[in-house]
Amino acid sequence: MVPDYMTLSPEVSAALADGRPVVALESTIITHGMPYPQNLETAQTVEAAVRDARAVPATIAVLKGVLHVGLTASELEGLAQAQNVLKLSRADLAVAMATGATGATTVAATMIAAHRAGIRVFATGGIGGVHRGAETSFDISADLRELAETPVTVVAAGAKAILDIPKTLEVLETLGVPVIAYGQNGFPAFWSRESGLAAPLRMDSASAIAAAHLMRERLGLPGGQLVANPIPVAAEIPAHALAPLIAEAQAEAEARAITGKAVTPFLLSRLYDLTQGRSLTANIALVLNNARLAAAIARAFLDR
Repeated sequence: MVPDYMTLSPEVSAALADGRPVVALESTIITHGMPYPQNLETAQTVEAAVRDARAVPATIAVLKGVLHVGLTASELEGLAQAQNVLKLSRADLAVAMATGATGATTVAATMIAAHRAGIRVFATGGIGGVHRGAETSFDISADLRELAETPVTVVAAGAKAILDIPKTLEVLETLGVPVIAYGQNGFPAFWSRESGLAAPLRMDSASAIAAAHLMRERLGLPGGQLVANPIPVAAEIPAHALAPLIAEAQAEAEARAITGKAVTPFLLSRLYDLTQGRSLTANIALVLNNARLAAAIARAFLDR
């Protein structure tokens, strides 16, 4: 039964009832990632990529206090044009719902909603992680603990390159989260196929990834899996080209005393300017790539 605080779109409701593959999608890329109408066009393109890969997309958001798993065309367009939309993680999801607010879900909040709806696979761009300077700021994304607690397989292009990736991998290891590179040995860094760090695990098929998720369930292990899917070669921005630009954007954020949830949107916006839009083009390409792999994993669950 669907909880009274949640509503499923007709498409998602029918898919779950029929046992068809469903892929969860976050909504912060719509509200905090790019301007209208590009945000709407991107969201529609990502949903189309999931459908083309023979799965059903379930974009997740809170609309006027109700947790929506799957958005209709009109709801998606309304969210894309909405102003002052909250950015929701585990800490503020319940408050937004209790107060009737509208909010977009981050990785952590999307995982929570997907699990409550019975969806095992979620495609995003990149996970949050340990921010640079976290040894003094203690700025660590709630995404990492969510991966350790909520049994959803998350397909991402690694961790965002603006983060401290070595520390992010260390925290994931401490929390017991499987970090699986797809089709390569190295851990990808969002816009770049390689971070210079080895991935703890490697798998080369959607079927193997689904099998690992199901084995965790059989073992009674909490939490999900992070599948690190490298950006397509044609869309990649090499890490050596990005490094000085990230350092420049980070210095600006520190000079302006930008902290907390505002850090990531600021850095992504500055990198858009510094790369003359190339970072956004790459971002869209990697999200589409992740959506296709997530759909393949969702289909693989049904074959087992």
